[in-house]
Amino acid sequence: MTLRPLVAADHAAVLRLNAESVQFLSAMDSQRLAQLHAQAALATVVERAGEVVAFLLAFREGAAYDSVNYQWFAQRYDRFLYVDRVVVGEQARRSGIATQLYGQVVAQAAAGGVPLVALEIDSDPPNAPSERFHARYAFREVGRQAVPYAPKVVSMRVADVPLRQATAG
Repeated sequence: MTLRPLVAADHAAVLRLNAESVQFLSAMDSQRLAQLHAQAALATVVERAGEVVAFLLAFREGAAYDSVNYQWFAQRYDRFLYVDRVVVGEQARRSGIATQLYGQVVAQAAAGGVPLVALEIDSDPPNAPSERFHARYAFREVGRQAVPYAPKVVSMRVADVPLRQATAG
């Protein structure tokens, strides 16, 4: 398994993975992906046996990103790294890929002196796999919002850098 920077040649695979998980993400065409790729502070793919099986896009504060969820954080926090989307293909799930990707997020944030990692998780309807994954870390809910492009509500969450394992109790 190899983590590496996203390149234009990966766009078709990223679009396929995004489409497979579109119920939890916003739809994206090739033009939109090219825009996001150009703006992202962190754009990573994971390859296994020569195939792209996962990707991550994250943005720093100050990006010209029009996502309503990114804008929510931008209005409230001066410095953050926003995880826009992490997608792991069905056949590659539960193999540690998301954990490795989040390791890269933490390293990027720490290297840039960024104090917070921000993200949202679908809460209504719920995204149970994402909820289970993020429960392992000390993300805390700082708000909720309905999104205008889909009939859903998201839980806005932040965690301090470095991320730490959540403690029971």
